[in-house]
Amino acid sequence: MRKIGVWFSVLAIGLAAGMVISTGYTVTAEPAQQLVHPPPRQSKSAPLKTPVVPITQAASGKPAPSQSAGSDDLADDVNRLRQRKLTIPVQGILPKDLVDTFSATRGDRIHEANDMLAPIGTPVYAVEDGKIEKLFTSKPGGLTIYQFDPDGAYCYYYAHLDQYAAGLRQGMDVKRGDLLGYVGVSGNAGNTPHLHFAIIKLGPERKWWQGTAINPYPILREGVPATGGR
Repeated sequence: MRKIGVWFSVLAIGLAAGMVISTGYTVTAEPAQQLVHPPPRQSKSAPLKTPVVPITQAASGKPAPSQSAGSDDLADDVNRLRQRKLTIPVQGILPKDLVDTFSATRGDRIHEANDMLAPIGTPVYAVEDGKIEKLFTSKPGGLTIYQFDPDGAYCYYYAHLDQYAAGLRQGMDVKRGDLLGYVGVSGNAGNTPHLHFAIIKLGPERKWWQGTAINPYPILREGVPATGGR
C-alpha cells in the first residue's frame, strides 16, 4: 500500500508539471507550433485587376486618410495647385465629368491617380508650363510622360498613351496647352482607352518614384477644359 501511495504521488506531481507518465516513462509536451505568416507582397507593377471607373459614374467609397489630398501635410500643395487653374489634360473632358478614382484599388495597390476615359487618339495636353523630364515605356504605364512644373516642385505623369506628339522629346520646355500625345490603351489599361493622370510632390532630389502622390481630382475640378494647342 505504501508503494501504491508513492506511485500516485509521483503521478500527481508529474501531471502538475505538465508531464505524462506511462509505464515508467516521462514525456514532455512540445510547445504549440508558431505559424509565421509571410509579409504581404508589394508590387509596383501589379496588373489592372479592377475595371476603370467610367467618368459618368459616381465615385464610391471615401479616400484613404493616409492618401487624402485634403490631409494637413498636403493641404497647402492642393491649394497652391488649385490656384493655378490647371488645364484638364484630355480634350473634351469638363470639370463636371471628372470622377475621383484616386483611392480606388488596382489589384493589391491604391490607384493614386485620376482616370479620364476618351476614345483612342484623343489629344492629351500639358496641364501647365514645364519641362519634359522623361519619356518612358513601362509594363504598367505603357507609353508615359513625366513633366515637371516650372519650379520643379511637382511631377505630372501621363500614362497609357497611344503615341507621343510629333517632335516631343526629353528635356524640352512645354507650355500650358501644348499637345503631348494621344489617349491609348498601352500598358495595363486593358481594353478601356483612358488617360491615367497623376500628380507627385517631389522631394529635394526630385525623384518622382520617391515622391508623394497628390489627388488630382480636387485640383482639376478647379481647372479649365483643354481648348487645343500646338
